[in-house]
Formats: sequence, C-alpha cells, structure tokens
Amino acid sequence: MLLLSACQGGSVLGGSPSVTGSTTASPTSSVTASAASPSPTASLVYKPADAKGKAQNVPVPVMPELAKENSKAGLEAFIGYWFQQLSYAYETGDVSKTKESSSNSCRLCADLLSGVATNYTEGRWLIGGLYQTPVIEVLWETSSTPQRAKVQVLQQQIVYMNPDGSTGRENTAATNDAAAFFGIYKDGSWSTTDLGVLR
Repeated sequence: MLLLSACQGGSVLGGSPSVTGSTTASPTSSVTASAASPSPTASLVYKPADAKGKAQNVPVPVMPELAKENSKAGLEAFIGYWFQQLSYAYETGDVSKTKESSSNSCRLCADLLSGVATNYTEGRWLIGGLYQTPVIEVLWETSSTPQRAKVQVLQQQIVYMNPDGSTGRENTAATNDAAAFFGIYKDGSWSTTDLGVLR
C-alpha cells in the first residue's frame, strides 16, 4: 500500500495545509559561555527552512515515557512520536531516528526515508512537509501482533530547493488522509511495521 509523499513521487495523502505540531514549535536553547570565556550567552533560535536556506536549530523530538509502554496508550503515544520524528527528518534530512523506530518489513518507511535523504544531497533541501496527527484511533487487541491503528495524517506542502535557491521540481501538495498504521512491540520498544492509506 502507498502512504505519504515519499519525495520521489506524488502525494498520496492529499488535503489541506496544516499547522505544524510540537516538532515545529520555536523553543530556544541556551548555550552558556564557559567561565574562561567573557563572551555573552548565545541563544540558538529555531528557524524553519525557507527559499534562502535549510532549517536551523530544529528541536529534536523526545520520546515520551508513555511511548515505551506495551499498551494501547503506549502505542498511541508512539505513533504521535513517530510522525514527529518524520517531521524532523523532513526539516533536517536526518532520517536516522525514524529509521531506528521502523521495522525492516516496512517497505514504505524505507522508500519514504530514502526519498527524504535524497532531497538533502548535494546541497539540496526541503521546505515544509511537516506532519500532524490530530486523530489516532488504536484498535487494540490483546492477542494481536502487530497492533493496528487508524490515523488522520496531515502533511504540509513540500517545496524542493536546489543549492542555488531555485526550486528543483513541482511542489507536492499538502495532504489530509486517513492512514492505517501497524506497530509491533518487541524487546521493550515499538517499531512501525507497515503503513497504508485507508480507501
């Protein structure tokens, strides 16, 4: 099944633009000057990507403790966190954390992350593409492996930028779709085993 916009093809979770979630908030983190340095404290402020360059100082998603539990609430928390990781990948090109929490059996996960990484090679970058999951309905069954959920997935429009500041290809439209999410709990953590659009 196809899901999301994998940066290599067209959008399959089509819909309206979304306001970004916690991964796109604008917190600041302070770097305290050492006692040996008289320079003042510098603030690293989050700056989203634009036509002039890549996103800067993007907050790294932190897995909530609940997402480590083998429970209905734990899976719901994990799904929200997984999409926050995916947003982070779109903003930075760093797909490592999302890859770690995705099973090798999830072909779409691999294709999606490969597409994101490709669009950050040779000085390229992306604008937008961030996710929200306003509705997560876990269909918990005690004896089921994997567990499954229905998720409303919103994704912003994606703009593909070249190193010289020109656009690389036609934009991918914003999406709003219902998705099937499959996850398995193994060795103390969840991983995504499959994704698909609910038709």
